[in-house]
Amino acid sequence: MRSLYAHVPFCAHKCEYCAFYSAVPQENLVSRYVGALVRELELIAHEVKKPRTVFFGGGTPSLLTLRQWEILLKAMERLGLLGAEEWTVECNPATVSADKARLLRDHGVNRISMGVQSLDERLLERLGRIHSREQVFKSFDILRGAGFDNVNVDLMFAIPGQTMEIWRATLREAASLGSEHLSSYEVIYEEDTPLYQQLKAGQFDVDEDLACEMYEEIVSFSGEQGYHQYEVANFARHDPAREPADPQIPSRACRHNVNYWRGGDYHGVGPSATGYVNGVRTRNWANTQLYCEQLEKGVRAIESREALEPRRRAGETAAFGLRMNAGWPFRVFQEVTGFDLRRQWPHEMEWLVGQGWGKLTDERFQLTGRGLRFADAAAERFL
Repeated sequence: MRSLYAHVPFCAHKCEYCAFYSAVPQENLVSRYVGALVRELELIAHEVKKPRTVFFGGGTPSLLTLRQWEILLKAMERLGLLGAEEWTVECNPATVSADKARLLRDHGVNRISMGVQSLDERLLERLGRIHSREQVFKSFDILRGAGFDNVNVDLMFAIPGQTMEIWRATLREAASLGSEHLSSYEVIYEEDTPLYQQLKAGQFDVDEDLACEMYEEIVSFSGEQGYHQYEVANFARHDPAREPADPQIPSRACRHNVNYWRGGDYHGVGPSATGYVNGVRTRNWANTQLYCEQLEKGVRAIESREALEPRRRAGETAAFGLRMNAGWPFRVFQEVTGFDLRRQWPHEMEWLVGQGWGKLTDERFQLTGRGLRFADAAAERFL
């Protein structure tokens, strides 16, 4: 088992755009959740001894107190879950402290993903973020002071009211931090979010042309700043001291996410977390109260299980992997899935090449720069 994902379902405030399972913490529920998470880790630890990657996402993992983190870290040490090659924790700039940063670093956390989203105060307020632009710079300095030399900065574009001028200023300031990784996501209007309701009410319009221009801007700008695009929305620096397995994937790429896109197995723990083990997809209940009740009974809080037949599983793996600039080396795809991409999906690849979305060589199939912009549509042909 290569990877472990843990979902922390608490946020100080629910952002206007967020459709992930999270909620403002209720009294005593966070401590109860921590106890339940430890129990779930105990149930799966024998399958993930010494994982290569660990990722704590949310929600806002950095919202947990020092004491709560100490409980989790001690449990992980007891269960043999420390020592991952890459261990990421997502942080909100408003909830980073020097003590918390040192505690995480001392226990093996070696990568931080900081949810910046914007460096424009007005847009931060528009999104419902609880941090200020000043806290971004302060928190980044705290993380560097604690010894973190692998930090990702998350940004969003096509935010209502965001102009190209504001986007370019955000990119310049974000690059000035000198982070090892940039992630950038277009605002998606998910149902049951305040932003979606505002869109439907006609409070603003979506400018698709501007969104495309903003995407092209970060692809161009990140390259000028020494970042390498390795996935639709992800850009990383290359550290010569860290040799990647694939020369088209920069060494500072998020290894945990690469495992997803390359069809690797992973366990998911915490409310709403998904897992993928031996061709079986699982999903935990997206209900923290119910999650805790199940784990307190000594059973995992799994809402659903789905066993995928081999060819469908291979098709999904093909689709996810094409989100990466490197695409699929044919040898690697066959090693991962047991299927030959050239024999099973030749017409799909030919169609994408004809659209100018795909590039086919003797060694691999990958999407072009234009194809990456429409990666979801390209992926559908393999599903």
